[in-house]
Amino acid sequence: MDTGSPQNTGPDAAQGTAQGTAQGTAQGTAQGTAQGTAQGTAQGTAGAAGAAGGEPVWIALPPGLLKMRRLLLVVWLGLITLAAGLLPGLLAGPAWAAFALPPLALLVWGWVMTERNWRSWRYAERADDLLISRGVLWREETVVPYGRMQLVEVTSGPVERHFGLASVQLHTAAAATDATIPGLDPAEAERLRDRLTELGEARSAGL
Repeated sequence: MDTGSPQNTGPDAAQGTAQGTAQGTAQGTAQGTAQGTAQGTAQGTAGAAGAAGGEPVWIALPPGLLKMRRLLLVVWLGLITLAAGLLPGLLAGPAWAAFALPPLALLVWGWVMTERNWRSWRYAERADDLLISRGVLWREETVVPYGRMQLVEVTSGPVERHFGLASVQLHTAAAATDATIPGLDPAEAERLRDRLTELGEARSAGL
């Protein structure tokens, strides 16, 4: 008696299932990768797009720069405070340990001013130039046109590398408009270098 066609449960069925699963996984992975890449690209150019549409979009420096500067402040002024208070106190008497008060007061003042200076640093990418703003008591704002940039380089000293930081140095046709953006994340510093170099070459070529 004919009971119908038997279901294919052999190697062909297993192969078809495996191919379907692999194809679905690859398609999902490709879509996820494309979506992540598009999102990263959009975030990387958000500042420039916003600046082109109106007010500049200011970008602050990462907190790693504040930590690095405060550590250097504590190391240098801390040693001076100890030397100014310990040595006179041991050699001339306890009253002479008061010499440690001036450098200690300077350490406290420097601790506060370091944060204020760090907060004052910011930069913005506009359509035709780069803005760099800094300063607490005297505010200074530098405008660097893309077309006048001759060299953009990323530098990182031993202390900066320890804190995972890098600086972007901008060299222009006029020395008065040279500028530096310190304390950036290495990835952001490289992105900014590549973008500024590209824009500078395009402006120089008259595109």
